[in-house]
Amino acid sequence: MRAAAPRLLVHPQVPSVPRQMDLTRIQNLNLSYLSTFALRCAVDLDISGRIQAYGRPMPLNELARSIPIPPEKDSMLGRLMALLVNQGIFVQSEAGYQLTPASELLQTEGTNMGANVRLVTDEEVLKIWGRLSEVLKESSERSLFEKVFDGKKLWEFAKEKPEYGKLFDEAMASQSNSVMRGLIASYPHIFDGLNNLVDVGGGTGTAVKFIAEVFPRLRCTAFDLPHVVAKALKSESFDVAGGDMFEMIPPADAIFLKNVLHDWNDEDCVRILKRCKEAIESNNNGGKVIVVDIVIGFECNDPKATETSLLFDIAMMGLFGSKERNKQEWHDIIIRAGYFDYKIYPVQLGVYSVIELYP
Repeated sequence: MRAAAPRLLVHPQVPSVPRQMDLTRIQNLNLSYLSTFALRCAVDLDISGRIQAYGRPMPLNELARSIPIPPEKDSMLGRLMALLVNQGIFVQSEAGYQLTPASELLQTEGTNMGANVRLVTDEEVLKIWGRLSEVLKESSERSLFEKVFDGKKLWEFAKEKPEYGKLFDEAMASQSNSVMRGLIASYPHIFDGLNNLVDVGGGTGTAVKFIAEVFPRLRCTAFDLPHVVAKALKSESFDVAGGDMFEMIPPADAIFLKNVLHDWNDEDCVRILKRCKEAIESNNNGGKVIVVDIVIGFECNDPKATETSLLFDIAMMGLFGSKERNKQEWHDIIIRAGYFDYKIYPVQLGVYSVIELYP
């Protein structure tokens, strides 16, 4: 009698179990927007200012009474602070909460990066990001912002909505505060030998005010659209001039461009840089263009700085239809604009680099 053939046991396919670190990463990214709004809440409540004014570690109940919030909400405030402490915005000891260098940046009296936080979390503009996939699918060259706001550019939006425009100006000025401090501390030599400088896209004059105060012999001019420079800081240390940088830029030994070129596509950047070159050459005194902007990945070993640069790149793509650039992309537009040579200084300004262009 032949033995029965062994039966093959068929097991249902067991789905692979995701690695915990991968699951956590997705969950963290999915909830990271809450970190932004927790920071916005801290700015709205002026928590940094209250701790600073207290003058010593501030207990939770003292912080709550200073806002003030109802006593039954103290625990909710404590939960908010727990997240912000975990993220290094504040520190906590048995005695209470204290500021960190990060939370010091949020104070109105100082760099006021809180204005940046409020700008990024503006409710009306924030809604564009839920439609990011749409702009990738379309052949149109319109930015995501233009698509959502019926063809309107962000500059037009800011001009039509004074409150947003004012917030935008405050945010740009606050960013200039921190960047300019780092620039002048790290690269003072880039201003050597200059007699005059024009800050193109200089807004209300925050950047040139820093330069003029540190280098009083250097005559500085903030150059921007007429309605922008009309709101410029009142100062005897620098001049203001209104105009269109695509048409003509006032002659100078140096043209300064801080966080300007990342707002524009390659063709527009080439046009701007050509106008800068003409301004230097018409001055008949040698000269250079000084660019402060992001160079993605350039001599940077800090993963958080690289990630921040890439986030800025997505922001530029959505808001302006423009981009942050890597070293090769900067090379391409600089050479196309007719410059003989250039030099990039390693990152010492957070995510920013300094590029000197020589015509």
